[in-house]
Amino acid sequence: MFTPDPGIERAALNETEANQDLSLVNDYLEHWNTPPYRRYGFHHLHQIVRYACSFRSSRVLKLTSTPESAIAKLASVRDLTSHPAFSALIVVRDNELLYERYASDFAADQPHSIMSITKTFTHLMVGACIDQDLIDVEKTVADYLPEIGSGYAGARIQDVLDMNILNEYSEDYADSSTMALAHNAAMGWRLPPSGEDDICNRDFLCTIKSGDLANSSGLVNYKSANTDVLAWIVERTSKKSLKAMLLEIVEAAGLEHTFYMSTDRDGVPNTNGGACMTARDLARYGLIFARKGQGISKETVGSHQLMEATRQCTGPTFAPPDNYIHYGNQLKTNGQWIGHSGWGGQLLMVNPDNATAVAFFSVLENESASDDSYSRAIVEMAQELVGL
Repeated sequence: MFTPDPGIERAALNETEANQDLSLVNDYLEHWNTPPYRRYGFHHLHQIVRYACSFRSSRVLKLTSTPESAIAKLASVRDLTSHPAFSALIVVRDNELLYERYASDFAADQPHSIMSITKTFTHLMVGACIDQDLIDVEKTVADYLPEIGSGYAGARIQDVLDMNILNEYSEDYADSSTMALAHNAAMGWRLPPSGEDDICNRDFLCTIKSGDLANSSGLVNYKSANTDVLAWIVERTSKKSLKAMLLEIVEAAGLEHTFYMSTDRDGVPNTNGGACMTARDLARYGLIFARKGQGISKETVGSHQLMEATRQCTGPTFAPPDNYIHYGNQLKTNGQWIGHSGWGGQLLMVNPDNATAVAFFSVLENESASDDSYSRAIVEMAQELVGL
């Protein structure tokens, strides 16, 4: 009988390879994020990232099915729910579920990456700190984070909230060298470059540099790193962990399914875009804004004052033809609705005046996961829905 050489057996057991999901393809995108795999990646990001935490609410906000037939008849709804990128659309008003539809490969109990909609959680956390006089928006980042680099040190907190500063951080996903993709390694979404050690998110933030922080363009200068800087300030000033604050928000929203949040290697939540949740739960979460900062047990969540200040449209605008939309306090607004979009095709839009929330999931499968005309169509559809 053949007896294998023990040395050969030990060598075989020690063979390894880089995690293929997290490895870069052509030194650009992570494998999970390349067009052929992105849809699966966005539907399963909570299982793909290297580090994550999760929460469930003890009590669930009941949604009563009250179909509104006019919604299905809208041309914008028909067009976008039949688009190849579509995953889910939910429309709620108060506790009434007015419309619900899913793609054939997606389900009501399935989490989906919400990407930058995650930034709205930071809006709530910063708002609470402002109301408690823990954060003064006229102070600079260095007043709270003396260790931060030149990319943020002299930046006024209000300008960081409004995406209204200049530094070297770039977020153009059509550019393979954009700093936002390098940020993914610090977030645990991709492997670090060959030969480099793992880096945590806050160490990465401290490396960002700037010679002149002033943004004189009047236009939004969008940087996801801003959000993580703000969340760091929230944690330092409140003396509470981001995880504890996220759990409070999950409980206040009455989410039904598990809420997932990717973290960095130190376990710090990636507040700029790390959340994954079901479409119904995103709509439930949106109702916090519809209730003007009130949770399911009438507890205060965030700051109603900061929400209303956002709707005053004092922040910078987007470039034409989207210059009717302002960015302020980690939210987008046209003066009536507030909300946020997510890279690749997600949107949360809320009209506090009629307590309506729209949650939309989709996944663009082109190289950059970006399409201005498609994103514009989503916003225009949601505006119709929250105006019904």
